Amino acid sequence: MSVEPLASPQDQAAAEHTRSKNSPPAQEQEQPDKLCLESFWSEVETIRQGCGEADLDPTRRDSRQSEEGEQEEQWLADAGLSTLISEDSEDVDKAVLLSTLTRTQAEAVQRRLDSYTLSRRKKNKLPPRDVRDIFSSPIAQALLPESQNSKDLPQKSMASVAKMPFSAVSPEHQRAAPKEEFLITDIAYCEQAVIFIKQANFPLNNIPYRKEDGTLPRVICPKCRLGVTRIQDLSHADMKKVRQLALIDMTALCDLLELEVKRHKTGKRKIAESTLFGVPLATLLETDQKIRPNTSIPLFLHMLLSFLEKKGVDSEGILRVPGSQSRIKLLQQNLEANFYRSRFNWDEVSPNDAAALLKKFIRELPDPLLTAEYLNTFSAVRDITELRQKLHMLNLLILLLPEPNRSTLKALLEFLSKVVNREKKNRMNLWAVATIMAPNLFLHKAVPSRLTDGAEKGQAEKAADVIRLLIRYQDLLWTVPNFLMSQVRRLNENSNRRYQFKNLLRKIQPDSREKPEKNSEPRRTIKIQVGDLVNGTMEFQLNINCRTSDLLAQFYRQFLRSPENGKGKMRRNGSVGYPDCALYEVGGNIGEHCLDTETHLLDLYNSNPGGEWVIKTKPNVGRGQ
Repeated sequence: MSVEPLASPQDQAAAEHTRSKNSPPAQEQEQPDKLCLESFWSEVETIRQGCGEADLDPTRRDSRQSEEGEQEEQWLADAGLSTLISEDSEDVDKAVLLSTLTRTQAEAVQRRLDSYTLSRRKKNKLPPRDVRDIFSSPIAQALLPESQNSKDLPQKSMASVAKMPFSAVSPEHQRAAPKEEFLITDIAYCEQAVIFIKQANFPLNNIPYRKEDGTLPRVICPKCRLGVTRIQDLSHADMKKVRQLALIDMTALCDLLELEVKRHKTGKRKIAESTLFGVPLATLLETDQKIRPNTSIPLFLHMLLSFLEKKGVDSEGILRVPGSQSRIKLLQQNLEANFYRSRFNWDEVSPNDAAALLKKFIRELPDPLLTAEYLNTFSAVRDITELRQKLHMLNLLILLLPEPNRSTLKALLEFLSKVVNREKKNRMNLWAVATIMAPNLFLHKAVPSRLTDGAEKGQAEKAADVIRLLIRYQDLLWTVPNFLMSQVRRLNENSNRRYQFKNLLRKIQPDSREKPEKNSEPRRTIKIQVGDLVNGTMEFQLNINCRTSDLLAQFYRQFLRSPENGKGKMRRNGSVGYPDCALYEVGGNIGEHCLDTETHLLDLYNSNPGGEWVIKTKPNVGRGQ
């Protein structure tokens, strides 16, 4: 499979860069002021009073750290590598996912296997095979791409990064404060960390020392010719593989940055006997999707955020000014009794009380919104000094969240961003919102936290900084990096070869499908499945410049808006509405992939010649997607 190419300078100049919502305001506050810090500790005190001191005592928790060896075993299962410690599985099963890994990712897997082996020996159980033995087996050699077998992978990565702007890879503390940062997603984040660590030791002369000032720069993600892939663009099967690979890369990145992160497992807890507060997200969604099938977040949260967006974003001190505790208690009781009966009147709720209900809903989830497994890892991001590495870690963590948690977090961050955008009216800047929300997201009675240990100012700033990054860069963080897309494609290709090996008594050969010539401009037949309106096919001529938007424009002209085949629906105002359609890549080395409108189709064809292209109506996307 061809490696996803970066856009040419001409393409980047034409399409520019992905900058949406990433430009800082003209005068961004560099550090939290005294009022922000006071608000932080006021929130901590509110949480302590609501939960009780014992519940926030790190020695008394509903979760536990895994026993020796259990954590590694669970990690291997979550990463899709449980076959490495299974005596029944064949080499071909073990090699499939391993064959897609970079060297640094494979080393992280080996460290987990070594730790697991050591614990098994202590219990007198046979150790698993060394991952290097699996890589060296004939079957694994047949599955491995040449670039993965070669010893020059780091050098290749270095060569690729060398072509980037110097600001994209140089240590942040060794240069002047940048106005722009580049987020490179074509190379595995852990491999970028290896390069960064090496370059940090290079003697660089005449480069001014960069003073940390707390302002956030514009972050630019150079567009790949295969377009941007958002989380919701992939099928569930492919997203499962993305999560497995993201876990491996995140673990390798933690190893390199020397972040000691312990995963926690939530113990069995008694679920509150209520309908809204203290109910697991998955349970709420199961109930709500019977009422509204396409909802991705709880209906109560959707209604609450909608109310706050209409009545609360302009309210001075929203989120910071506390509501009335007696009114909040009565509101909660009223909501529990009447929300699903459609008898609750939002007009009687004050914005400050509603904001307090929002924070209470987040805090009282049985498991943290950021999950018991990854809450401490989110918190550890505050100890990373380099901005790009913080964003790398947060991007991987977002991918690892269960879908209900990820969608709920996105809906919350979208609302917080709207609050910040109304700063002139509500007096709540980015630091203020982040310091208020940090305790509500990072303090949970199910997981030990050191958030309130140590120097008050430092802890508050670091915790708020992570929330600040989530709010400011959420659009970038909710995308699938290009290197993970490449690894998913290779994983799917190698899985296909695995079945060939099992079903056919012959040596596995490289993919023998005909590859298009580099300069060829083939025609593609596109399937059309637009509900009851259009079903059929259309022909489209590919060339080096054509994009998804061009194909869709031809489809609309030819099938929906033509005088002969007009399929629009008349609106009440007399205008004609047309279905919102998208082009999907289906099969070959991907499950199903909704394509970005800027995808260069000839590059896509060369990357996945076995896939079909289908035009379908876009699903109704709710809040948080």
